[in-house]
Amino acid sequence: MTWKAVKRDFRMNWQIYVMALPMIVYFIVFNYVPMLGIVMAFQRFSPRHGYFKSPWIGLQNFRDFFGSYYFLRLLRNTFLISFLSLLFAFPAPVIFALLLNEVRNRYFKKTVQTISYMPHFISMVVIAGLIRDFTDTDGLITMMVAALGGQQRNLLSDPSLFRTIYVGSEIWQGIGFNSIIFLAALSAVDQELYEAAIIDGAGRWKQTLHITIPSIAPTIIIMLILRMGSLFSVGFEKIILLYTPMTYETADVISSFTYRKGLLEANYGYSTAVGLFNSVINFSMLLVANFFSRKYSETSLF
Repeated sequence: MTWKAVKRDFRMNWQIYVMALPMIVYFIVFNYVPMLGIVMAFQRFSPRHGYFKSPWIGLQNFRDFFGSYYFLRLLRNTFLISFLSLLFAFPAPVIFALLLNEVRNRYFKKTVQTISYMPHFISMVVIAGLIRDFTDTDGLITMMVAALGGQQRNLLSDPSLFRTIYVGSEIWQGIGFNSIIFLAALSAVDQELYEAAIIDGAGRWKQTLHITIPSIAPTIIIMLILRMGSLFSVGFEKIILLYTPMTYETADVISSFTYRKGLLEANYGYSTAVGLFNSVINFSMLLVANFFSRKYSETSLF
């Protein structure tokens, strides 16, 4: 596109450009400008000296991280929690949307949707408090486990159960809200396809397999690619609200480690190096997922 074409398009659609300006400024200020801080990963950064006078140490922060005791543990925990979330929490909204799509009672459907959306809008601190209460020694979930023959104890203090509790809470929080995009995709499916299938004698199950799922497959693939791009990104908020030193062995992930090193220990250069490593891994996973999606299907991000 030539510069003249750009100017002509701006004159014709200047209102749209003005509406987009606040979002453009937001991304520049809060997403691109902070990228200048990447330089701290190669420094022994000191707030007193700033970017320009802090000692330059090259790749030393990365070597310290890769050679530390925590490296393999953090990589393992981050991958396992993300993989389990991908395996169980990603398909849950898809299945939920497919089930809701079959509900014919409009009021019941709206009620279920509203109730399922609520956990997403509750503060993470409140969510973590509820999880702690439910899994405490006399908590609701603990009592249910004990009634089924399990041991009545603080479930959250057991390192072997932390990932199960975390992934279960992720499903509870996101199943309703994340189903919105799939419900929107389902609403766009051509109804004539269902009518033709009914004439051919197809039941609801075959209609779902041969019409519904193929129709929303592009949306599922795009969401899966985006999810793969954050495979090694486990939000530190819930982790630091739920874990304790007793559960570090299975609960400590890259983001929580970065939080402790950067904000609690003020080791800014080291934590920036860890965060940069995490971002590079996520970006690589996004490229790989997009490559295979473009190769084996007609859907891709780019």
